[in-house]
Amino acid sequence: MGSADQASDGYSAVFFMDGSDVSRQMRASEFGAFLDGYVGLSDLADTDVKAVYVLLGSDLLVRSLVFFRIYFDEEGRADSHWNLPVEKLARKGAKGPDMGAGPIRLVCRSQCPKSASAEDFWDPDMTPGSNHFQAIRRAVDANTLRFRKVEPTPEEDIPVLGAESRSQEEPEVSADRVRLARVIREQRLRIKTLQSVHRDALSDLQRENRHEMQALRNETAELQQKYERQKLSNEQLKKRLAERNEQYLMMQEQIASGEARNEREGATADAEVVLLREQLERRQRELELRDEKIVVLEQENYDLRHQPPTENSVMDHLQNHSVFLVAYHAGVGHITLPYDDIESYFRNPVAYAAERCGLNEPAYRQWLDHYEHPVCHHKLTNGKPCGEPVMRISQPAEFRAEVDDRCEQHRPKDSN
Repeated sequence: MGSADQASDGYSAVFFMDGSDVSRQMRASEFGAFLDGYVGLSDLADTDVKAVYVLLGSDLLVRSLVFFRIYFDEEGRADSHWNLPVEKLARKGAKGPDMGAGPIRLVCRSQCPKSASAEDFWDPDMTPGSNHFQAIRRAVDANTLRFRKVEPTPEEDIPVLGAESRSQEEPEVSADRVRLARVIREQRLRIKTLQSVHRDALSDLQRENRHEMQALRNETAELQQKYERQKLSNEQLKKRLAERNEQYLMMQEQIASGEARNEREGATADAEVVLLREQLERRQRELELRDEKIVVLEQENYDLRHQPPTENSVMDHLQNHSVFLVAYHAGVGHITLPYDDIESYFRNPVAYAAERCGLNEPAYRQWLDHYEHPVCHHKLTNGKPCGEPVMRISQPAEFRAEVDDRCEQHRPKDSN
C-alpha cells in the first residue's frame, strides 16, 4: 500500500468501523505505519477489524470505497501477511451509490474482483438507521483528519446555438434517467448486500445447526452408552438377585433341618445334663466325706504330735534333757538339737543347717557343692565343666557364687 495521503486527484484515508459507526480514522500513511509494524493498537489486540479504504477527491467528496477486513494480533499489531492492494481495487471497483460526486467505485464482498477472495471483504449495511454509507459520509464531512478542501472552479455557461426543434423536455428526461439509473444501481447493490447477508446468516445457521446436530449426536451416543451400562447393570442385579433367592431358599432348608437337629440334640443334651447333675451331686458328697476325713486326720495328727512321749522312751529322755541329740553339718559344725526342733530338722536337715548359717537352702547347697568338690564349675563349649582345682572356702557366709568356684582363667575380671 502506498504511503502518500494525497493521491494524484485527491486524498486517501482508512476508517475503522464499530457497528454502524466510524470508531477510528487515520490517513493512509498512518495505516501504512501500522502495516509495517512500527506501532500497534493495544485496544484492537486479537481482533478481526472491519475497515474501509476511502478515496476522496480534492473537494473532499467520496470517489471510491473498499470494505476490507484486517486482523490485529495479541500485541495489537496488524497481520504481517496482509497484502490486499486496496489502492488498485479502489480504482477498479464497480459502480456504487452516489455520495455527492456521482456514483462511487465500490469494492465489497458482494462486489469483489475475481482476482481477490471474498473472505477478505465485508458488505456494508444499507438499512435505514444503520447505513454505513451515511456514517462514512458524516465522518468525511466532519473532516477530522483535516484534509485541505479545494473548491472546484465553476464552468462558464456558454450558450450554444442549436436547432429550434430540440425539445425543452430533454434535460428533464435525462436527469430523470440518471436518477432512475442511480436508484436502480443502489437497489441492486442493496439486493446484493442483502443476499450476501442472507448467505452469511444462512451459513451461520447451518453451522449452528451442524454444531447442534453434532451435540445431539454426542448426547444420543452418551445416552445410548448410559442405557447399555444400565442394561448391563440391571442384568447383573437380576443375576445376583436370583443367586440371593437360591441362597435364601437353601438357608431356609438348612434352618428347618437345623431346627429338627437342634430338637434332637436338645433332648440328648437334656439327658446328658441330668446325668452330669447326678454325677456332680455324687462328687460333691464324696468331697464332703473327704473333707470330713481330712479334718479327722488333722486332728489325729495334732493329737499325736502334742501327746506326751511314753515314759522311759528316747523321746521322753530327750524332753527331760537326760539325753541330747547332736548333728554335724559342714560350715556349721556340731549342733545340739532342742526337743522342739527335732521334727523340723528331720523334715529337711539341709534347710535347717542353712538357716543356722544365715543362708537360704540353694545358696547353702551351692557352697556345700564347692566345699565337697573345690574345682572350677565353668562350663566349656562342649558342655562339660572346667574341673580346674580352686581354693576351698570353708565359711559359707564368705562364699561368692560364680567367683570362688571359678579358676583364674574363668573368674570375672572385676571380682578382685
